[in-house]
Amino acid sequence: MIVFDTDGNVLRTWGDGVFKNPHGVNIAPDGSVFCVDNGDSTIRQFTPTGDLIKTIGTPNKPSPKMSGDPFCLPAHVAFDPRNGDLYVADGYSNARVHKFSPDGKLLFSWGESGTSEGQFNIVHNVIVDKSGWVYIADRENHRIQIFSPEGKFETQWGGLSRAAALCIDDRTGEELIYIGEYFCGIGSNDIGTDLGPRVTVMNTNGTVLARVGRESYGDQVWALLFSSRYSVRFKR
Repeated sequence: MIVFDTDGNVLRTWGDGVFKNPHGVNIAPDGSVFCVDNGDSTIRQFTPTGDLIKTIGTPNKPSPKMSGDPFCLPAHVAFDPRNGDLYVADGYSNARVHKFSPDGKLLFSWGESGTSEGQFNIVHNVIVDKSGWVYIADRENHRIQIFSPEGKFETQWGGLSRAAALCIDDRTGEELIYIGEYFCGIGSNDIGTDLGPRVTVMNTNGTVLARVGRESYGDQVWALLFSSRYSVRFKR
């Protein structure tokens, strides 16, 4: 883990020898750092200075592929801002979303492989808005699916290309959803829509407010985040 200040200066590093393939990171409401390691199929909670608090999952012992049990190559993690509940996008070999209590107890899971409502083809990212609605980047189905806190399907947003990254910004009062997309071409999806790479900005009603990037091949948008200076930062 490399920690930077807002000017891009390295403040500290930690975690050497701990991670196998870190894939996702998020900050919990209590300020602790949750890291998703899809190399050893675990979720680890750290203090901001890198002290390990707990591990969810057993390192190097993934669940059987597509078994539905946590975890098999998880991708990302998000928190309900109302109560700290934890959602895990368990997507690379498990078409599931898992919901945990703040203390790490599994509450329930949902999802299966497919293209229908509530089904997934790589659960790649997850965010939660201030009302508790859960947004899932269903990457290889080229869409965002929205669920209630109970895991009930509400709606979906299409017109996307391999939606991979999600970020929510509520600093101006209106919640804005930023979606990072990239182009097709992998073996499992070489006939997908060639729209990326780009970032699509939507409100929580699903209205497209803006798009950044060209509708052609180029650098891929893998992750999104916001700085305290109201800028959007891209990982390519």
